[in-house]
Amino acid sequence: MKNNYQALLDLGINENCIKFMEEMAKRWLAHDGLWFQAMEKEYGMEAAIKIDAAAWEKYSALEAERIKKFFQIPEGGGIPALKKALGLRFYAFVNKQEIIELGENRIVFRMNDCRVQSARQRKGLPDFPCKPVGLVEYEVFARAIDPRIKTRCLACPPDKHPADYYCAWEFRIE
Repeated sequence: MKNNYQALLDLGINENCIKFMEEMAKRWLAHDGLWFQAMEKEYGMEAAIKIDAAAWEKYSALEAERIKKFFQIPEGGGIPALKKALGLRFYAFVNKQEIIELGENRIVFRMNDCRVQSARQRKGLPDFPCKPVGLVEYEVFARAIDPRIKTRCLACPPDKHPADYYCAWEFRIE
């Protein structure tokens, strides 16, 4: 199971519901990938990434707001609120991720196993260059959880990254 399984049980979500959420997350990610491939085929990689970033800008804010509302995460909850919210994103149900605490007001979030990148690796393809989208996605998501949170990309394809993660993001409050 994914690394947030116990946290979801602690929230009172039963095992069958968690499995259903994992299945729905896989479907959501499949749609996202197919949508992107259709855009890339029609308009090319650069245009598809630009359009994808615009969609993720809207979606990331929406996802954060809905997570906050449903799970009663307080406004201005800082890094603890972001940690909780990151574990409740759709990605948390399909990817292996970790959070490294670097103090009360600073964490590093790593995507250790990304379904998209792992699939490309199995097919012998290079990493998908997701950094332009990730820059928008993670900053907008964090800011929607708490506007004081600053986001910095530590590594994200096409950047080189170690074998134990695909991307890493630092979140902090000054």
